[in-house]
Amino acid sequence: MEVVHTIGRRKKAVARVYLSDGKGAITVNGRDVKDYFSTATLQFKLEQAQGLAGVEGQYDIKVNVEGGGITGQAEAIRLGISRALVKLNPDHRLVLKPEGLLTRDPRMVERKKPGQKKARKKFQFSKR
Repeated sequence: MEVVHTIGRRKKAVARVYLSDGKGAITVNGRDVKDYFSTATLQFKLEQAQGLAGVEGQYDIKVNVEGGGITGQAEAIRLGISRALVKLNPDHRLVLKPEGLLTRDPRMVERKKPGQKKARKKFQFSKR
């Protein structure tokens, strides 16, 4: 099997995912996934798509991710892995789509407006 390449995005994080046959090793930026993402919640997010598709331990995943924070990066990787699994086998789409794993989350940080403290917060108003 050739290497399948997909991209996942979330907020400012961009993850390039390379899926190939293997024993289930996940490498993020040259480090093991357990070293890169320390919390169990983030590790679960990366394994969620494989678990639903029922292909745990069948593919090696190599990821290059940049930008954003660790949660955004984890969700970007999850989207990339989900897209790669669908590229390999279109039947996985029926399982992953209802769980929302193929949807690109469009929420971004709202920009700061001039004349205000932050995006929505205003300076204190004084009537007199």
